[in-house]
Amino acid sequence: MPDLLLELFSEEIPARMQAKAADDLRRMVTDKLVAEGLVYEGAKAFVTPRRLALTVHGIPARQPDLKDERKGPKLGAPDAAVQGFLKAAGLKSLEEAKIQRDPKKGDFYVALIEKPGRPAIEVLAEFLPVIVRTFPWPKQMRWGERSAKPGALTWVRPLHSIIATFGMETEEPDVVPFEVAGITAGQVTRGHRFMAPDEFSVRRFEDYEAKLQAAKVVLDSARRKDIILADAKELAFAQGFELIEDQVLLDEVAGLVEWPVVLMGSFDEEFLSIPGEVIRATIRNNQKCFVVRRSHPLLEGEGRSRSERGEVSITPSRSSPSAQIDLPPQGGGEKLANKFILVANIEASDGGNAIVAGNERVIRARLSDAKFFYETDLKTKLEDRLPKFEQIVFHEKLGTQAERIARIERLAAEIAPLVGADVEKAKRAARLCKADLLTEVVGEFPELQGLMGKYYALAQGEDASVAAACEEHYKPQGPTDRVPSDPVSIAVALADKIDTLVGFWAIDEKPTGSKDPYALRRAALGVIRLVLENEIRSNLTSIIDMATVLVRTQKISRSISQFGGVANVSFVQREFLIGGFSVTSGNLMESLNIGPDASVNQEWLRDLTLGITVSSLIEQEGPEGEIYYVPGTYDAQAAQVFSISADLLAFFADRLKVQLREQGARHDLVDAVFALSSTSPLRGEVAARSAAGGGGFSQKDHPTPPLRGDPPPQREGEQEPSRSAQGEAGKEPQRQLQGEGAMQDDLLMIVRRVEALGKFLDTDDGKNLLAGTKRASNILAIEEKKDKRSFDGAPDASLYSLDEEKALAAAIDEAKREASVAVANEDFAAAMSAMAKLRPAVDAFFDKVKVNDDDAKIRENRLRLLNEIRAATRTVADFSRIQD
Repeated sequence: MPDLLLELFSEEIPARMQAKAADDLRRMVTDKLVAEGLVYEGAKAFVTPRRLALTVHGIPARQPDLKDERKGPKLGAPDAAVQGFLKAAGLKSLEEAKIQRDPKKGDFYVALIEKPGRPAIEVLAEFLPVIVRTFPWPKQMRWGERSAKPGALTWVRPLHSIIATFGMETEEPDVVPFEVAGITAGQVTRGHRFMAPDEFSVRRFEDYEAKLQAAKVVLDSARRKDIILADAKELAFAQGFELIEDQVLLDEVAGLVEWPVVLMGSFDEEFLSIPGEVIRATIRNNQKCFVVRRSHPLLEGEGRSRSERGEVSITPSRSSPSAQIDLPPQGGGEKLANKFILVANIEASDGGNAIVAGNERVIRARLSDAKFFYETDLKTKLEDRLPKFEQIVFHEKLGTQAERIARIERLAAEIAPLVGADVEKAKRAARLCKADLLTEVVGEFPELQGLMGKYYALAQGEDASVAAACEEHYKPQGPTDRVPSDPVSIAVALADKIDTLVGFWAIDEKPTGSKDPYALRRAALGVIRLVLENEIRSNLTSIIDMATVLVRTQKISRSISQFGGVANVSFVQREFLIGGFSVTSGNLMESLNIGPDASVNQEWLRDLTLGITVSSLIEQEGPEGEIYYVPGTYDAQAAQVFSISADLLAFFADRLKVQLREQGARHDLVDAVFALSSTSPLRGEVAARSAAGGGGFSQKDHPTPPLRGDPPPQREGEQEPSRSAQGEAGKEPQRQLQGEGAMQDDLLMIVRRVEALGKFLDTDDGKNLLAGTKRASNILAIEEKKDKRSFDGAPDASLYSLDEEKALAAAIDEAKREASVAVANEDFAAAMSAMAKLRPAVDAFFDKVKVNDDDAKIRENRLRLLNEIRAATRTVADFSRIQD
């Protein structure tokens, strides 16, 4: 079958646009072919700096003939209806239509429409000009005399010629006859701009590719990458160096040349005094060159080729494809050599000496600037840069960068004991971690933020952990990025990400659909990976509450400062009302010191203080004449801290689900664990009860440990603990109750539970437990739907009339006891094994006991007993969510 060759030859296409342009061309042409009934066998697009090319093979020579029946009006219909039918069907008279008999609906006319297929070349000539005119370049231009005329062609760069040939492999192809803006399609193109600028004609793709190769053009971008990489490695190795690979730069450079020629240049060794990453960024960003480092001593051998060492050369031939070479990511802290590798687009007559000299001259100037920036930065300590952050707004609703750093510092101090980090080091690292944003080097190369902070911190004598945290607190920045393992780095990284999440949640700037302008999904994934990969027992609820309070405190402080006052806000755990029932949550405002000279409107103050009612504000005068407004009670609006926590934890739950599924966990097992307590474990029991409008949640039932630096709630008659005692207590890792409704924010335990559940269900015990639980759940679901009620509540033991009922009840009690102990010890496998022991009693119950007894009380009691099975197994997971 015929093949299509299409080339759009222009001035240089920007490298960043090339890959998408090739994909767009292939998609647009092939989609149109299919829409026209021309089903092809294969297609491939190519791109170089000066041409977009496409080959489509196995296209039918013509469209298939189409036959269609069009139903018309009934016999005897009005003439207007008949005439409309004839016109629409393209018939001259009713004699050309046939009559369709239908005893039920009556006879009606039917038009048989035959549409003969057109030659494929005509179809191509019709839609190819449209594709050229509507091509979706991100940026386009007009040029030449025609540019001022209406409807002038726009292209990314001036378009010079079009090749469009179509024909069988064994025959001379035809030129597809079309024209776009005065450019007539033909079969003539040009080679390399300098080495083979003459025109030449082509017939089909094989001929086209071979002639381009002879004209010094490597058509396939993948081959150009292979050539560049292999030649660069070979050149570096021959000189005793090792290429530092860079996939992004390789992609870009391959889009800048049609005939890659790899050369090596050098720069003065004095520039090696600046960090290697600065050298690399300077050379990479400004000259698109690669850098090298000294090879391992065992591999060095200045001036010896790889073949002389008995090694196989990896240089691919330009005339044949080469294997794809994997490019591993490079680590930081490179000890570079004073050499660089550039990729030219020409085989120069002088061997490239002039090209190398020109690049060396530019790189020398750029490195001089970088060295000046670096040495200038070292003259100012990171600490001394911090006051400038007071003038830099992080977000108009979240205050300045200085305020954000203060929040991160406080939050890092709270997290540090949970991850085993030194509190003072964590605070110091959090205080300095953003300071390098104000340096000259980071201003020039933003991608070096954090890394330069580490170098400057080390140069200024900061602790190694503090310096490392300056770099690593941004990590991980994606699913494959490295996760920091140093405790100080972990504390600051968590504080930074949680502050970002809480801040944007507080101002209702949450991700929606495909929009996530502040990368909040990435921040949440970063928190999850930090916790899981470092096996941290987290108390996310308390940390999020603390972060929320810090955001609110700074808002109060900013607002009160407008009135001449100074806000000193303290927080305690306090009980307040949500939806009519009591909730205890930590870190709500206890008192607000406004200062002696401030005049504050109480209604305005009410909006700031988490919704405290005006009547509940008690004005007090302090010993220095300052005014205190002490809240007495909290209304429903005071639940903002709690609501942010619940909503944000639900967001973490969704992100964790996605990650677990991407790692291969069964989606139904993930759902089974997340469905405990009829809510996500990360949402907690309070949200479920609040939604239901009943039940309570008290500090006694679910203790939330106080955050460091905040006083715990006091019982009557107890003395206030000393600050030192509070500090020591705050250093202990927080542990939560386990089992149904607990473990609301312990990501590590959730993952371990999913893993244990997956392993357990692969065993006979797991399959037995699943079968028995499913049977009980199915019966309950049917009866609950029939009765329009649930069968919660303990069964009445006095109504047990059969031994199998008593045996099942005893087995449930024993299984619950064993499972509770196992879960408390975080031994989920043992908990599941305990549940599996229910299977014999469950089987005997179903074999011997009629659940739907004629006696309504006995029936209800037996259904309650089945509900006990379902409730007991929820100690480990909601088995009703698991697929067989």
